[in-house]
Amino acid sequence: MVAEEFEAAFHRPLSEVDPEVARLINGDLRRQQEQLVLIPSENYASPAVLAAFGSVLQNKYAEGYPGRRYYNGCEFMDAIESLAIERAKQLFGAEHANVQPHSGSQANVATFLALLEPGDRIVAMRLDHGGHLSHGLATNIAGRLYDVAFYGVDRETGRIDLDEVADLVRRHRPKLIIVGGSAYPRTIDFAPWREIADSVGAYLLADIAHIAGMVAAGIHPSPVPYADVVTMTTHKTLRGPRGAIILCRQELAERIDRAVFPGLQGGPFMNAIAARAVCFREAMQPEFKAYQRQIVANAKALAQALMERGLKLVSGGTDNHLMLVDLTDRKISGRLAADRLEEAGIIVNRNTIPYDPRSPFVTSGLRPGTPAVTTRGMRESEMVQIADWIVQAIQKKTGEEGRRRIREEVRRLCEKFPIYPELDYLR
Repeated sequence: MVAEEFEAAFHRPLSEVDPEVARLINGDLRRQQEQLVLIPSENYASPAVLAAFGSVLQNKYAEGYPGRRYYNGCEFMDAIESLAIERAKQLFGAEHANVQPHSGSQANVATFLALLEPGDRIVAMRLDHGGHLSHGLATNIAGRLYDVAFYGVDRETGRIDLDEVADLVRRHRPKLIIVGGSAYPRTIDFAPWREIADSVGAYLLADIAHIAGMVAAGIHPSPVPYADVVTMTTHKTLRGPRGAIILCRQELAERIDRAVFPGLQGGPFMNAIAARAVCFREAMQPEFKAYQRQIVANAKALAQALMERGLKLVSGGTDNHLMLVDLTDRKISGRLAADRLEEAGIIVNRNTIPYDPRSPFVTSGLRPGTPAVTTRGMRESEMVQIADWIVQAIQKKTGEEGRRRIREEVRRLCEKFPIYPELDYLR
């Protein structure tokens, strides 16, 4: 009787095993369905990616690499990881791919471990100018282990000045240069970065976490022909599961692999690797290229509509999926603006702007982006409507009642563009 009860308990659905967790997951599903997500680092994974991510591969340990595991029973793990590797190489035209990193930050740290010694010098973009904390923030492991010099953007143009970067590199002679970030709205031409790196014999790391989908689709220039190492996350514009991959030249393959395992991680998450393989296959399809083109078209439409309604954008617009709204002339902080927008059913993140007079916890900017709303099927006309709501919602005079009205209008728009209509975790 006890054995039967145990077996029955093992097979109970989530809604019975833990109704509280099921209720909370369902609550966020409803939030995602009813709100406009404009955070540029967020997207909606396809049902196929979700199926692979939530599969029985969760149950298997597979330390090591295909053909060189420390556990038995890895026949299918080897096949899955090999498939993900080959698809990543094909998708990006890379010589080698490591698909095991759990996050973009870990992919970057693994690269540092592979190429640098503690105390070596790095040149990277300032966090408050659009870089990423894993590129050398003082409180991050990169900033604690390495000597980091930072470049930024021009105060007037909001763009990277390559002459200033070249001068900085000549003065500091780093062993590694990082190009890419998390809040730079303009196209990056990687060829001159290779020339700058070669001028001092430095390695070049391209972090394309945000623009990976556009690179895969040929909508943005690829760093692969120029960079020694390329890191990326798979859940932003690439629209896959949370996690990361590393691409590199063949001569660095062994060093990169050893830095990931055993240098930084133990067993890989095979369910996540399977989901990445699905994501790469989806990214090879013609419709994915159309999706990436629409992301950019929507971002340009949203940026233009915001500027026409009086908001100032850093660099005067965007070439990719995101933009930086400068609120300094509005006398409202990014934090307050983001909170007011959430009241209105519009989810963005506050963000520092270059030369921000406010702290990173308050900020003077917002960072809207279009990957998630484009996945829902929204196009340029919806971006104009969203711009109207953004401008109205951040105004003090709109008030709580006005933001509740906008929230209801947002909900009605979202009903026309459902995400996961069949999902219900309370069943």
